[in-house]
Amino acid sequence: MKEFRLQEIVVLLYRIFLAFFFYQIARLLFWFFNKNLIPVDSFSEYLNLAYRGIAFDTTAILYVNSLFILLSLIPIIINTKKTFQKFLFYLYFITNGISFGMNFGDFVYFKFSQARLTTAAMNVAQHESNIGKVFLVSIAEHPIVVIWFVISMILWVLFYKRVKVLPSKPEKLIPYFISSIITLCITALLVVGGIRGDFKHSTRPINLVDANRHVTKPAQANVVLNSVFSFFRTMNTNNFQEVHFVEESFINENIHPYKLYTRQLVEPKPNVVIIILESFSKEYSGAFNKNTAIKDFVSYTPFFDSLATHSLIATNAFANGRQSIHGMSSILAGIPTLKDAFTSSPFSNQKIQSIVSVSNEMGYDTSFFHGAPNGSMGFLGFGNILGFKHYYGKTEYNNDDDFDGMWGIWDEPFFQYFAKTLNQKKSPFMATLFSVSSHHPFKVPEKYQGKFKKGPLEMHEPIGYTDFALKEFFKTAQKMPWFNNTIFVFVADHTNQVAYREYEKSMNRFAVPILFYSPNPKYNLKGEVTEPAQQMDIYPTLVDLMGYNKKIRSWGRSLVSDKKEAYMIINSDSINEQFMIGNYIYLFNGKEVTGIYAIADKGLEKNLINKEKNPEIEKGILLSKAWYQDYMNRVINRKLN
Repeated sequence: MKEFRLQEIVVLLYRIFLAFFFYQIARLLFWFFNKNLIPVDSFSEYLNLAYRGIAFDTTAILYVNSLFILLSLIPIIINTKKTFQKFLFYLYFITNGISFGMNFGDFVYFKFSQARLTTAAMNVAQHESNIGKVFLVSIAEHPIVVIWFVISMILWVLFYKRVKVLPSKPEKLIPYFISSIITLCITALLVVGGIRGDFKHSTRPINLVDANRHVTKPAQANVVLNSVFSFFRTMNTNNFQEVHFVEESFINENIHPYKLYTRQLVEPKPNVVIIILESFSKEYSGAFNKNTAIKDFVSYTPFFDSLATHSLIATNAFANGRQSIHGMSSILAGIPTLKDAFTSSPFSNQKIQSIVSVSNEMGYDTSFFHGAPNGSMGFLGFGNILGFKHYYGKTEYNNDDDFDGMWGIWDEPFFQYFAKTLNQKKSPFMATLFSVSSHHPFKVPEKYQGKFKKGPLEMHEPIGYTDFALKEFFKTAQKMPWFNNTIFVFVADHTNQVAYREYEKSMNRFAVPILFYSPNPKYNLKGEVTEPAQQMDIYPTLVDLMGYNKKIRSWGRSLVSDKKEAYMIINSDSINEQFMIGNYIYLFNGKEVTGIYAIADKGLEKNLINKEKNPEIEKGILLSKAWYQDYMNRVINRKLN
């Protein structure tokens, strides 16, 4: 019987089973750490999610353990020897330990990214020189995650060692080799099927979208998935594929990819200042929560709130992406992020019409300011694509005394540098500032310790500091000659930590403030936009206010136009594209609409797809597909100018 290696096969199956067992432990811990963001109503519902996750665990585990499985079964006679088994032990735990740790990283990362770990995170990290420091700080701030990882790995090792392969030597080599080859062939077939998700030649390999097939709420797909699967499945993938759902005439008539605003030319031309506030979620500001009826609401932005009373504010606005670079493309160029980010795609390096190119055409001086090391977040590269004439980063600031030690120059001194640099420019100018300080690791300068309100979230104190930096910026800017003829825009790049249940809802994880302010009354920037709005609306709104009077390529709409334009809010949870159209929210997987929810159902709890049909829903499904078709066509065929 030694020739058939039954002992080795049984032990191998046991070792692979251990991987499945501990992936389920990681799944439970992931949900526990993020249960406020991923609603699970009962124990049986969780068990169903865990069961559905086995298919995704299978793919991940077989990816990671393919070499281990091969070396465990390859017929080289020495397989059962102590030294070879020791080698297999180290191979098993090095590969599984690294990949298993990716799941634990998501215990914390998910709160900020709203998605499981994908290669998009690596695309962001490659632009950061401080990634090692960020990693160490994150470990220090979340020791309980590290403790759980260490405990899990210790238990895994102990369980592994309880079942051993005993030394044995085959007496008959021909049966040994024949049975081994047959076993290898069967195993290879099973591994391929496991990695693909099934054995049917007609179906595509299991993918992130498939996690939504058996969940009642879209956010639950993140429990079904695991971080190893989502990372491997997004390696070298390209979700940018042309599709054809409708005729081009339907797109032109209903999507309106080109806009024209014929405002009387404003003279002198207004300066434009866009301030993108890092992680400055809507939920932190009182001015944007007047109508949310959140009990005992607390605001952490006193200056921002006071400025809002003299401004045009969009109180029902949403981000079009999940990360900082996504915010840059959405705000400045009107290009949202879907499953894959446009900015990290093979199509990002093309001529793009944007508020930058329009400003350049109109004779503006264009500048981008970001207090981090030059090139951080990919801003310098994408800024060059958009056509900024000047870039001002940590290098140009040239004073490391004001460096926060992690991300860049503290907001207060960098905002002052911003104001003074603008004062040296000739009007008209268009300048964009991207703030830094309202970010992990949630610190404020030592001299301001105790000055700002500390709420239940670590984020609240640095939000107060950035709000203070804005106040000081305005004190300086108001004294400068360019101030009175300037249009200011304030918007968050994305959201961050959540304190109120209202903002735990899936769609409200994208809720951001948008504020337009000008001391010049001729722009009439006062009041409130209560209809859904988005970051992509900023570009056409500014073009309208500047009096460009030529067609622009835009999926957004002007928030100050006399024209009545229907809204279509677009973003993605990294698995599905999400559309807010009229009275409904639509989830679209690239081929078909899989979820339809009432516009008030921001938690995406009651799927109406098989329960309600009416002409508006039918039209909404078609509009979702038409927009997606136009997006893919323009991105892939380089028609973004």
